[in-house]
Amino acid sequence: MFWRMIFKTLARQKSKMLMIAFTVILGVSLSTAMMNVMLGVGDKVNRELKVYGANITVRHKDAALMSDLYGLTEGLGVNDKFLYEEDIFKLKTIFWGFNILDFVPMLDGHAILSVKGRPGAAGDVSLFGTWTEKHAVLSTGEELATGLKSLRTWWEVEGDWIGEDDNNSVMIGKILASKNKIHVGDAITLSNNGIVKNYIVKGIFNDGGNSDEKILMNLSEVQKLMNLSGKISSIEVSALTTPDNDLARKAAQDPKSLSPDEYETWYCTAYVSAICHQIQEVIRDGVAKPVRQVAESEGTILNKTTLLMILITILSSIGSALAISNLITASVIERSQELGLLKALGAYNWQIVLLVLLEVMITGLFGGVIGYFLGIGFAQIIGQTVFGSYIEIAKMVILIVAVILFFVTLLGSVPAIRYLTALKPTEVLHGK
Repeated sequence: MFWRMIFKTLARQKSKMLMIAFTVILGVSLSTAMMNVMLGVGDKVNRELKVYGANITVRHKDAALMSDLYGLTEGLGVNDKFLYEEDIFKLKTIFWGFNILDFVPMLDGHAILSVKGRPGAAGDVSLFGTWTEKHAVLSTGEELATGLKSLRTWWEVEGDWIGEDDNNSVMIGKILASKNKIHVGDAITLSNNGIVKNYIVKGIFNDGGNSDEKILMNLSEVQKLMNLSGKISSIEVSALTTPDNDLARKAAQDPKSLSPDEYETWYCTAYVSAICHQIQEVIRDGVAKPVRQVAESEGTILNKTTLLMILITILSSIGSALAISNLITASVIERSQELGLLKALGAYNWQIVLLVLLEVMITGLFGGVIGYFLGIGFAQIIGQTVFGSYIEIAKMVILIVAVILFFVTLLGSVPAIRYLTALKPTEVLHGK
């Protein structure tokens, strides 16, 4: 009898119930989309921000100390401290190795420049060697493709990048090329330590920084000119990180100050300080430090994006609760004589409230299922439009949406419940 009354009411008041279901569909679909994007957006936002370059720099501990104490980046005590090229691939062996997207070695140097056919275009110039493109197979079988080309996506290049095995070509910074009137295709000579070698200018790059006054070469060529086989000055690392919190900031000051539980949590979370700590464990004599401008920007943008998604979810839930409240209250007022008669026949308040709540919950469940699948579709549209990739569906969203739906429906029913408990059968049955 009880269930027959529920289903007959649903059939009789199908227009109002469909409006309630439609309201639930809108709220649930928006909440589902926002939560899936919120939970899946972290890595995607970080990947988008990688266009701004590396967020971790690794240097020799003594060179890093000189830089911290005296602000020196060149000179005695800085340029004579080196890391080992053979240690670079160890970066992929750390706990958060899969979060390291790109990394390149850097070796600074100097040489005497002369330009063929231009006697006046000569002098001491700064060099830096690196991997512009690097393809390797690690001991784990993982294939790796990295290089400066993927870390300097903002560079404006006239001509072409030098290739992985392009040891007879160089790229020249825009300012240096302008000063010496060097163009793409020109032949230049670089000499140092009694070594003289001819190169062809393959490209002119515009970095917008100090690099515009330098010459870019393959790492092996700078090592030969500087007589520093197997040595590098620094490593630039681009890693996916989690925004810092109080624990991360405490660990950044001194990891030894953490309790065992705190240390385990910090070490097993992709904080930039945790990744830096793990890098130092595998790079001999290395000190890894975050590039704060990049690392903090990533955290700030990600936190603000997450906050925006949460606010949209909350507002959509409040809007749904208000709409449901109006629809349910209107439905109950329309059925006041029917509900008054039930009271007159001996039905308790809780029984009538349960009857109305079940009607609304069934309608809400119907709308919630449709809204959930629509929300998944909206999340994929957002992912494709904003990030150019699909958003991974988080299973925990189902539980969160179910809880939100339950409380939104319950809160929306509060005015109707208050009306029902105050309903007097004698008055409504007499049409008052």
